[in-house]
Amino acid sequence: MFGLAAYGMWGVFPLYFKALAPAGSLEILAHRVVWSFLVCTVIWILRRDLSWVRPLIAVPHRLALLILAAVLLALNWLTYIHAVNSGNVVESSLGYFINPLVLVLLGVTVLHEHLRPLQWTAVGIGVIAVSVISWDYGRLPWIALVLASSFAAYGFIKKKVGTSVEALPSMTVESAVLTPAAIAILAWIAGTGRGTFTHDAPWHALLLAMSGVFTTGPLVCFAAAARRVPLTTMGLMQFVAPVLQLLIGVLVFGERVTAVRWFGFGLVWVALACLSFDSVHHAHSTRQRRT
Repeated sequence: MFGLAAYGMWGVFPLYFKALAPAGSLEILAHRVVWSFLVCTVIWILRRDLSWVRPLIAVPHRLALLILAAVLLALNWLTYIHAVNSGNVVESSLGYFINPLVLVLLGVTVLHEHLRPLQWTAVGIGVIAVSVISWDYGRLPWIALVLASSFAAYGFIKKKVGTSVEALPSMTVESAVLTPAAIAILAWIAGTGRGTFTHDAPWHALLLAMSGVFTTGPLVCFAAAARRVPLTTMGLMQFVAPVLQLLIGVLVFGERVTAVRWFGFGLVWVALACLSFDSVHHAHSTRQRRT
């Protein structure tokens, strides 16, 4: 339920970011960071519990992983906001469709896992799909690739630290790491006269301030799910977000998708079907051997 809640909220995010116009991508990112940190701070003030701080600081390796996760998260956020603001919601959905394939490659390159035949088939089809879509775009779908790789790495790190760091402390550390840079960015934007927070309608400032709640909610749900659910299951649930994003991009924002691009998406879905079948079959076989 945590995982489905997180991916469902992420799936409708394009509607929210469109509503933040005329704020630019960098300004929206900075507001997301600052307001997320404030939301986390308020929660800890209400809970009156900072017992998690000392154990976290006592393990520098774990803290370093969370700092790296924060950097990856900022990259993912900025790329996604730029995709929505530039009319590339469909391409952003592609990034989250191919994310499970990137997770598989991450397992091979980082954990030195051995892929099963059907997993290799899925990866191969995925590579062909990206090549077809790149040919149609006339360029690499860099938005999709950055989103997929950054979020796969972020999920991998969250899984590594998840057993020892709970969801809310993890989110608090990540937002705290990014907040000084975010404040500097907002100060620079205000100094150049391009800030929109105090120069637009009151509802605009309210929507920007609500970015803390809209950001923290699904991230905490995702972190809570990553601590409890295998990466294969997270990969299956993640399809909820790109399906919603694709529907919003095509049906709400009217983005054009050529026949070749649809064919490329179809190949991605075939690859994901192979990967999903293999994951379910392998999990079932493992349970049978244990019993």
